[in-house]
Amino acid sequence: MSFENWAAFAAASTILLVIPGPTILLVVSYALGQGWRTALPMAVGVALGDFTAMTLSMLGIGALLAASATVFTVLKLIGAGYLIYLGVKLFRAGGALKAEPRTDVVSSAKMMAHAWLVTALNPKSITFFVAFLPQFLDRHADFWTQMLIFETTFLALAFANAFGYALIAARARNVVRNPKAIRIFNRTGGTLLVGAGIATVAMRSGN
Repeated sequence: MSFENWAAFAAASTILLVIPGPTILLVVSYALGQGWRTALPMAVGVALGDFTAMTLSMLGIGALLAASATVFTVLKLIGAGYLIYLGVKLFRAGGALKAEPRTDVVSSAKMMAHAWLVTALNPKSITFFVAFLPQFLDRHADFWTQMLIFETTFLALAFANAFGYALIAARARNVVRNPKAIRIFNRTGGTLLVGAGIATVAMRSGN
């Protein structure tokens, strides 16, 4: 695996992670209601959930990789289209971040378990990884080495992202509730996702 390939994966993962989905809305809800103490257990739970979904997805991708080069190529193009779809959807999302404060006091262990369940059991998570990861895999390199590097990278970014969201929601609540800030954030992220998808299609067409 080249450094450029890893850097592209890390950049795309960062963009995708900061998009507010069910997991991030849960993190923000706890942080708005209970403050900074939620940051660590929620971030750990999110990382564990992503580990579960990503591992299951990569095992399936490994089987596809071994079975058919054509199917694997088609999957990469589907993944590029999926990135474009997510980008357009995010761009049109506007300035809403619907996260209501959770005031029910629960232990750190329960918060972590809640974050793990929401992240790991979301059917979209495994679908996302199956569509997203093949774009960065090298068929001619060792699959398990790539799996280890990609998982470690993604989980570190997922932990940092969830932790950051929790701290921002706890300390700068006006930011996560500011429609203008959220709108700018969504449109920037959406544009970058569409660009990543188009770049992937162009790269495949040039091969």
